[in-house]
Amino acid sequence: MKSKSASAWSAAKSEEHYGFKRWGNGHISVDEAGFVNVQPRADGRGIRIMDVVQEALGMGLSAPMVVRFQDLLRHRVIQLNEVFHKAIREEEYQGNYRGVFPIKVNQLREVVDEIIAAGKDYNYGIEAGSKPELMIALAMHEGAQRLIICNGYKDNDYIRLALIGRKLGKKIIIVVEQLAELDDIIRLSEETGVKPMIGFRAKLQTRGEGKWSSSTGDNAKFGLNTAEILFAIEKLRAAKLTSALRLVHFHIGSQVPNILTIKNAVIEATRFYCQLAKMGFPMGYLDVGGGLGIDYDGSRTNFESSMNYSMEEYARDVVSNIRDICTSSDVPVPDIVSESGRAIVAPHSLLVVEVFERINKRESLGQQHQPKEKHKIVTDLEFMLKNKGKLGRLERFHDAIQKKEEAFSLFNLGYLDLENRAAAESLFWQICEKIDLEGKKSGYQPEELHDLSTLLADQYVCNFSVFQSLLDHWALKQLFPIAPIHRLDEKPSVKAILVDITCDSDGKISSFIDLQDVKDYLTLHPLNGKPYYLGIFLTGAYQDIMGDLHNLFGRVNEVHVFLEEDEPNGFYIEEALSGSRIADVIEGVQYQQEDLCRKMKAQIDAATRKDMVKPREGVRLLELYESQMLNKTYLHIEPKNGRKKKKKP
Repeated sequence: MKSKSASAWSAAKSEEHYGFKRWGNGHISVDEAGFVNVQPRADGRGIRIMDVVQEALGMGLSAPMVVRFQDLLRHRVIQLNEVFHKAIREEEYQGNYRGVFPIKVNQLREVVDEIIAAGKDYNYGIEAGSKPELMIALAMHEGAQRLIICNGYKDNDYIRLALIGRKLGKKIIIVVEQLAELDDIIRLSEETGVKPMIGFRAKLQTRGEGKWSSSTGDNAKFGLNTAEILFAIEKLRAAKLTSALRLVHFHIGSQVPNILTIKNAVIEATRFYCQLAKMGFPMGYLDVGGGLGIDYDGSRTNFESSMNYSMEEYARDVVSNIRDICTSSDVPVPDIVSESGRAIVAPHSLLVVEVFERINKRESLGQQHQPKEKHKIVTDLEFMLKNKGKLGRLERFHDAIQKKEEAFSLFNLGYLDLENRAAAESLFWQICEKIDLEGKKSGYQPEELHDLSTLLADQYVCNFSVFQSLLDHWALKQLFPIAPIHRLDEKPSVKAILVDITCDSDGKISSFIDLQDVKDYLTLHPLNGKPYYLGIFLTGAYQDIMGDLHNLFGRVNEVHVFLEEDEPNGFYIEEALSGSRIADVIEGVQYQQEDLCRKMKAQIDAATRKDMVKPREGVRLLELYESQMLNKTYLHIEPKNGRKKKKKP
């Protein structure tokens, strides 16, 4: 039976507590039963994430798993194109929108397939930043009106591949990132007899904001400065290729939080475009690059994990500023190209992880381990815990620290046994918890006590790898929304940070979104012996492709979900992809499964001959070793009673 305080809680309070409505952009909600639902489209039809997890369990898949809502991916493609078309109509813009998806953000075939299909009616194209990506783009690209934008460093083969595409009638624009590339483009176009479409990437002085601000300015990795653009113009004229220059491109970084930055960059780039048009180049396209953000924390601010503008405002500002500059310069407006990747794919997938263990500083000392003879240090700490007295919280905190350090010194000198040291540590943390709770009631917290809640937070151990599935959090401290996907009709009462199963101390999540600032812990539910699942949301951009094989934890299980009215729960799993097996990842680091098994058999045979193991036992050991090669790299979590989870028929 739920307590009175727990029953006073509601799913609506959880919805507000975790901010689903703020960062979910209308696609995430909580139902009255406390389950998180995803509404992939604007029609409001929802899918319980737990229903998806349960169906995946019945298929033999378990957490960690990526859940992709393909209808949401399609919706985002349509939404971006429609907001640009609306802005073009309202601003009476005479050009068109020709967006491209930068496949570096998520090159997975199922993702690219869905985007290409969704963009068919909009002539939505592809951007490639490397030779392998260009090879994907050439094969997947459909329609003569869809663009392929070629960015990144280019060798001769990259350029040849792009020119092959031109020969096949594709609208491929090779963007010159470095001045030396232009010489290769000119030479190879003469060799192949193919006239290229060329773009210049301008190195803007407008500075970006957020984590990727170094993409712009004088020290930017890519782009031509003003003098280099003039040199490039001379090269094109000398090669009689002035008609090949069709595009100006810029990029001011991923996840731009401030709309003013975007406005200023668009204005500066449009000036470049107009100058080149007035110099006699045909032009026709202005590529505003990427940068359209995702509001990861729901604060709608210019904080790096947010954005102070909507997709609609972004489109209007791009369209109106290009129109105004071109009109004042008496230059026909270009077709607008954008390379929004994060905004397209981030919302469509989430990572589901299972919490299977709790590490707590205060509750580890049971009655059976109390010291038989209590040291004075322990009795002093017990007195401090039971008697608040006249001392203030800060003074009691200082006294507790003194006693803890004294216990540590006595232990090192051999004057304190293990049981008394354990008791002293447990009592210290109990005193800290009491002081922290008193601070919550009083409202004022001295500076030294600000971090007590963080120090006291439990560690919830989750069956996943930060390095494989959430690399940007570890490498760039990027924030992602994290919340339970069930039990949201219960009040969360445990302050926790999340730790993964790698053997690296950096394998943790200890920074969480907050409306005002970054939180150092997340409030979760107590573990109750049943599976407890968390969702890490908005992970569709970069996280799928940038994972690291730290500890040889491989790709996680994956399911692709579609809405379907005729199905009982309103959805069906179109495709289920099994995560990496141990054999898969060890072969990726140059070991052969057969060779390892052969060496293991030789050792077991040698041990059998020495009578260290019995023959039948040796056979079982080898079978265990060989069978593990086919198992997943993540932990196989079984219920606490030791019985295996039953699979649905």
